Amino acid sequence: MKRIYLDALILCASILFAVYIVQSDLVHQALRSAGDGVWLASLLGGLFFTSFVSSPVAATVLGELAREGNIIEVTVLGALGAVIGDYILYAFVKHRIAKDAAQLLKGPRGRKILRIFKQRHFRRILPFIGALIIASPLPDELGLALLGVSSVRTRSFFIIAFTMNALGIFLIALIARSL
Repeated sequence: MKRIYLDALILCASILFAVYIVQSDLVHQALRSAGDGVWLASLLGGLFFTSFVSSPVAATVLGELAREGNIIEVTVLGALGAVIGDYILYAFVKHRIAKDAAQLLKGPRGRKILRIFKQRHFRRILPFIGALIIASPLPDELGLALLGVSSVRTRSFFIIAFTMNALGIFLIALIARSL
């Protein structure tokens, strides 16, 4: 339970920092001093777009980059960075989730939950739900866990992660441009 409160506190701090970034013109100042650092900033923004701790800040940075620069460039480079971040998280989350799930699934309630997970229809929908979570501005950990539970192949993982992150970043970029 302590971990949930700590995670919520960290997420709130991250959101407050993202608001500060937008209001302080920090991204614009950094871009002016970096010159042609939009590619690197997009890659780094995408890398940090994956974690719940840094997702609000990364979404803000990517949105600001898209307002200033080429929306396709920011989307593609941000998605590449996000795939790198997602793969790092996926490798970590896949093993951690398996360990946590084994602990949670002990006992009679656990057997009921296992029966649900073993149903063919449920296993087919897990990657889809995971992909939607990755595309959303929500942190990717839950989506990655669902992909890990559904045993998605590594090649498919990269395709799903790139496509869905690109979609999410593109939507954020469109919203940022419309504001």
